[in-house]
Amino acid sequence: MSSDPSSLKIGVCGIACQACPRMALGKCPNGEAGCRPRENRMCRIATCAFQKGVTLCFQCPEFPCETTKLGPISYGYCQFISGKDWALK
Repeated sequence: MSSDPSSLKIGVCGIACQACPRMALGKCPNGEAGCRPRENRMCRIATCAFQKGVTLCFQCPEFPCETTKLGPISYGYCQFISGKDWALK
């Protein structure tokens, strides 16, 4: 995979596919395409996004939620970027 920032693919969870451990190990269920919202037995986040009709987890009005806690991005960071970081206010 290219390290050129203009070629980065962003997975449903928001992590760059190139930084995803599954992608790096060649075990991404979508191959080089990276994670997309669809029924996916390996990724509850992709399945949830598919069921909610969003492309990225961050687009969901319920973000962050219990599914978000499954990772790979820290839940605290998800709260921060969503503006729902009540502990910091």
